[in-house]
Amino acid sequence: MSFKSFGIVFFSYAYIAFVGLSSVIMFPIACFIRLLTQFFDKRLILLNLFTSFWACLYIWCVPIWSVKITGRQKMDMKKSYVIVSNHQSQLDILMAYRLFFPFRWISKAEVFKLPFIGWNMVLNGHVKLKRGNKESIRQMMDQCEQLLKQNISIMLFPEGTRSKTGIVKPFKPGAFILAKKTKKPILPLVINNTKDALPKYSLKLQGKYRIKIRVMDEIPFSIFEHMEIDDIAKMVQKMISSHVKEHIVLEQEKYIGGLTDC
Repeated sequence: MSFKSFGIVFFSYAYIAFVGLSSVIMFPIACFIRLLTQFFDKRLILLNLFTSFWACLYIWCVPIWSVKITGRQKMDMKKSYVIVSNHQSQLDILMAYRLFFPFRWISKAEVFKLPFIGWNMVLNGHVKLKRGNKESIRQMMDQCEQLLKQNISIMLFPEGTRSKTGIVKPFKPGAFILAKKTKKPILPLVINNTKDALPKYSLKLQGKYRIKIRVMDEIPFSIFEHMEIDDIAKMVQKMISSHVKEHIVLEQEKYIGGLTDC
């Protein structure tokens, strides 16, 4: 093993240890904030923002990652959205927290059992889901609908799972059913380079990467009010894909290939 490879492995394990140890400190603070604000902050905005700070510690402490955010000013904290994003890596949630915008997201029920971080997810009111369980899916949709009616944003990854190649998979309908049923705007996010920084099924930090997050223009309910759910999903998937690095490269290759054929 080269010195560089050893350094990467060592830093990866040190990073995991830091996440665990810092969680022991941050979780009691989160509990205190929840107790302090429970009577006047029904949307848990302050707790959500503290959790954003907690998550961002794990970005700021990694010198090989830099984050560029475009369009953050488009997010209005007085409003709620159905936020949808492409999904490439476990880092995507950390990057969403980097926006410092309150939201709830959906995660596997097992994750909520993790000490401190999972318990904080319960504290923040994130939504549990047992994959493949129809009753759990129904309860998840009902809970998301209620949260949106309470003016609380929901974030979903409509692909359902991380893309190993970066190519955006077809979007599942759940997010768009919620948006249409609650008449909430859809807010698309585009995340680039997390796949390279932390690949799927890996806990090994990779080389130096600049992760990019783009907040696109919200899609008002009036735009998709009369559209079919599948058509909404395809429209949003196309909008997001057009800004994903792997799709841009693919289109360029097709264009060059077309010129060569001529």
